[in-house]
Amino acid sequence: MESAGELSYMENGESNKSLMGKETCNNNGGVIRTAQNRSSSFMRKKSDPMLVSTVRFQMLRQFLSNLQEVILGTKLAVLFPAIPLAIAADCYKFGRPWIFALSLLGLTPLAERVSFLTEQIAYYTGPTVGGLLNATCGNATELIIALFALYQNKILVLKYSLMGSVLSNLLLVLGTSLLCGGLANLKKEQRYDRKQADVNSGLLLLGLLCHMLPLMFRYAAQPSGISIAKSTLELSRASSVVMLVAYIGYIIFQLKTHRQIFDAQGDGEDEDEEKAVIGFWSGFSWLVGMTLVIALLSEYVVGTVEAASETWGISISFISIILIPIVGNAAEHAGAIIFAFKNKLDISLGVALGSATQISMFAVPLCVVVGWIMRIPMDLDFSLLETGCLALTILVVAFTLQDGTSHYMKGVVLCLCYIAISACFFVHKIPAPLDQTIVNLELNSA
Repeated sequence: MESAGELSYMENGESNKSLMGKETCNNNGGVIRTAQNRSSSFMRKKSDPMLVSTVRFQMLRQFLSNLQEVILGTKLAVLFPAIPLAIAADCYKFGRPWIFALSLLGLTPLAERVSFLTEQIAYYTGPTVGGLLNATCGNATELIIALFALYQNKILVLKYSLMGSVLSNLLLVLGTSLLCGGLANLKKEQRYDRKQADVNSGLLLLGLLCHMLPLMFRYAAQPSGISIAKSTLELSRASSVVMLVAYIGYIIFQLKTHRQIFDAQGDGEDEDEEKAVIGFWSGFSWLVGMTLVIALLSEYVVGTVEAASETWGISISFISIILIPIVGNAAEHAGAIIFAFKNKLDISLGVALGSATQISMFAVPLCVVVGWIMRIPMDLDFSLLETGCLALTILVVAFTLQDGTSHYMKGVVLCLCYIAISACFFVHKIPAPLDQTIVNLELNSA
């Protein structure tokens, strides 16, 4: 009798042999796995094909096999019940803070499963398309939440969540990884390749410049008393186009011209992680379904964030900048720390810097462009406090990573910086609807 694993390889008429022929090592043009994929793989667990091999009907056996791989193939499967509970809480009009909390818990395993399904599809699409999928879908959860916030015209929630994701990756993830890796390898010298860190640091500095231009422009024109909201918006849109062009260049750099820099992360990986476990169309169907569920939960999160803030007595800025990014990237964060324990800092840095670069240079300008299409005044002016925190974070991280070696004190410094910024936003309260009303009035008067 054929096992469930063999049936998944046979899907779409492809035999195991032809599939294995596609799966060569990275240096020979095979599947490209980003640091985010490798980090999330630590949350996965092996499934036993014998559990469904006794099912009589082939289609049912294949469905159960895919269900086992997708739903039960993660250590975060215990959080999946939060999804129907969040939907039930909304249908039966439970407290809105409960809907917010359950939706955040439900997003945690979904974010890891999207990474898994994207990687599975990449085995069938080839290295270039697969690498492009991984490079653009690595932070799908944060991007979907941001787009829903944009659609509901909650611009500050959008800005806070995206900037919080950058701060979380650069300070919390990287800092915890360096701290735990340094403590676990006290008698070893931890080293990493500076080339990848330099590329990401340069892109983050470019993104910071584009963020600072609208802010400096607003403060420069403020003494004149002239409304500059429209000019700031136009400058933000032009800067966003520049950022997207730079990110496209980064993708070409990563997948084509200097691919060997990023392929070096995968040396020594187990071969059994380099095999697809579900078919192309099954993976695509599951990916579409989970994306729709993420969209539903993201709508709940955005719609209930104010109620949760009022009930819990926590500022919207703290929830958006601290809580949402931590929950959305929990699987990647845990994987990055585990890699640091194993003295594989290149992958840990790839997770932290790669995710921060993707948010800063792709997600943020994409939201500006989408807002431009939807006629929503989304700009790059993140206010003085937020932009100042972002600038200090990028500079501290750039100085921390300049020598190519690591020890636990570097992690201590980054973690303490994150705690200080978290305390700052815990007491920082701005009425989001009032801020956006002022922007709309300025644009209408202009």
